Amino acid sequence: MSDRVHYPESVRLVWTLCAMLLGSCSAPPPPPAPAEQVKPDPAKEPWYAQTVQDLQAMNREAKGLIEKGKNSEAATIVTSGQLLSTRLLSAPEPTLAAMEAVSDLDDLYARMLLRNRHYEWARSFFQKNATRWKYWRPATPDTAVRLKAAQAGIAECDRGMR
Repeated sequence: MSDRVHYPESVRLVWTLCAMLLGSCSAPPPPPAPAEQVKPDPAKEPWYAQTVQDLQAMNREAKGLIEKGKNSEAATIVTSGQLLSTRLLSAPEPTLAAMEAVSDLDDLYARMLLRNRHYEWARSFFQKNATRWKYWRPATPDTAVRLKAAQAGIAECDRGMR
């Protein structure tokens, strides 16, 4: 005779159902990790280079208007250039050309504010440029000149606020 115990079919069915219930109570497996979405670099998109060129053109136009004494027209251009500036700076790593165009716009705006004796506002724009060029890498002779110009603008504002 066999040493095995033979259970009736109903007992085996109960044990099978219990095993199935216990197995279904376990936590479901974790969902697969979402695929890493690689965001495109805006600085490599065609619109980015075009926006840099547009902002550079606006800077040249505003500077020319300032030289002709047409400050209100220049102010309109500088104000509308802020939108392009923001768009260019949205890139995680803006290009040097973009940074220069944004810096030139900020410098124009700061000088206009300085001329109108809005020293605090002008100083904030010069300070942005000083910070921008102080930490730009790799530093170049041109970025050093831009840093010194921003620091001179800050000093001029400080003298005006005394």
